[in-house]
Amino acid sequence: MPNARGPLARHGRLPRRRAWTSALGIVASVLAVALVSGTSVAAIAGGQLAAAPKTVQLSTDDQKVADTADITAMKGGANILLIGSDTRVGQFDSDEDVAGARNDVTILVHISQDHQQLTAVSFPRDLMVPIPACTNPATGTTYPAATSAQFNTALGNGGVSCVVDTVENLTGLRIPYAGLITFDGVISMSNALGGVDVCVAQPINDSYTGLHLTAGSHTLEGSDALAFLRTRHGVGDGSDLARISSQQVFLSALLRKITSGSTLSDPVTLYRLASAALHNMTLSDGLAQARSLVGLATTLRGMSTANMLFVQYPVVDDPADNARVIVAQDAAHTLNVALQTDQRTSLSDSTTGRASEESKSAGSSTGSSSSSGSSSSGTSSAGTPSGSSGSSSSATSSSGSTPSSTPTATTTPLPSTITGQSANEQTCSVGN
Repeated sequence: MPNARGPLARHGRLPRRRAWTSALGIVASVLAVALVSGTSVAAIAGGQLAAAPKTVQLSTDDQKVADTADITAMKGGANILLIGSDTRVGQFDSDEDVAGARNDVTILVHISQDHQQLTAVSFPRDLMVPIPACTNPATGTTYPAATSAQFNTALGNGGVSCVVDTVENLTGLRIPYAGLITFDGVISMSNALGGVDVCVAQPINDSYTGLHLTAGSHTLEGSDALAFLRTRHGVGDGSDLARISSQQVFLSALLRKITSGSTLSDPVTLYRLASAALHNMTLSDGLAQARSLVGLATTLRGMSTANMLFVQYPVVDDPADNARVIVAQDAAHTLNVALQTDQRTSLSDSTTGRASEESKSAGSSTGSSSSSGSSSSGTSSAGTPSGSSGSSSSATSSSGSTPSSTPTATTTPLPSTITGQSANEQTCSVGN
């Protein structure tokens, strides 16, 4: 069952508005590219970048680091910020009357210098943080610095660079690479994979997104995958924090599928996945280079899914507004220092988020559904329960070996208040 907690504020329960989804898709795509031959890596990266519509500039200092550093040998590891925009411009639902663009999903990816661990940190959209003075590159409007503003306004203030600067101020890290993904990206990527098998512990019913899933295993792709990643009202306590942990269920299943033998042996699928991600992305100048993408792919080659951690940036309810959250200072400091000093970290037991829980069922599930309105057999998703050391084809590393449930090297445990999971942990989304 989900972690026992006290009364919870329902952060972000606003009128209908489609929040964005899976910014971590670029990590999945680059990982997929890394598993093809070196020649194919260069061909995919070069070909897709040649067709890329545009790139964006970061601050002068960040640009300088990206221009001069080797992403495969950066002291203290490499940092990439992945941003999901809720813009409707040019998207499948562009007829919806939603003005502006917000960074409704923001994920900081830290790849350790020894290339043995990836940590993906999700920042809640409702987090109140200082935002530096930023100039919007599209309009030329300058926004003054704010000592406390809602985190997801940074993109509208000053574009990708403003979001990067905000996260740098928050974490104390240098982030020389960034990517922005739109609604259509996750649809294309899930289609390229032939769907992602997601476990649902209790039924999900969300009239806002139109998502209705019975308990059990569902193969989600296209608009159904998008609806699952967007749903907030259909999981846990209906908060954005619940949505983050439900997204981690999907993303861990996505990475397990990408690193499974059936995907690795299909270069056509790998090519389509990488193509779908890059076609729907805007990259920072430093990342939008074949050498950077190939180098990034190299850092991920052979990494075990047991060493890919998804964590939520630690927060507590905002005493001034129960619909917002603020930084949990002590836990955040511990996480920031761990990232700054490139420590190998691990999560405590039973730290899944507000809308996820360990899978309690072993063995294969039947009756998967590819439609958000169809029912499944009512069984949980296949696989070994989280925390088990048993082998599973869906939890193999990209080198083809089965990882243990915990990293083998000595790790620094993160505070128990920091929630998340590793990519090899088989978890289920908690419905409503």
